[in-house]
Amino acid sequence: MTTSLKDGTMIDKLAQFDLHQEIADSQQKKPWQSGHYAKTLFKKHDLRVVLFVMENAARMKEHHADGTLSVHVLKGQIRFTVHGKPHDLKEGNLITLSASIRHEVEALQDSAFLLTLSWPSNQDLLAMKHRGYGT
Repeated sequence: MTTSLKDGTMIDKLAQFDLHQEIADSQQKKPWQSGHYAKTLFKKHDLRVVLFVMENAARMKEHHADGTLSVHVLKGQIRFTVHGKPHDLKEGNLITLSASIRHEVEALQDSAFLLTLSWPSNQDLLAMKHRGYGT
């Protein structure tokens, strides 16, 4: 169990999650806008962990993240496309991507994945030529 501030920042030094239960709980939130559901499980100044659950054929349009990321497929199968090259990932697969690289995600079946994102310092963010997702 974790404690969080109003903005979702975790204040504990240890956080533990039952990912199977989190996925099951996501089903209670349907219908999902755009066919997917996201829940930030952990957020600190340098790290984000987000659970994504997607319905079959749902897509996340091309976007980028300002930090290095990993995607670990927990259930189903997704297509993670980088520079036009598709990477089909199934349960148990993990992919990593450097910061600011444009990518898109498509669920090839009902799927769930864990996004882990290393968040840059404020100084590094300010030095970036772009800001935000989808630019």
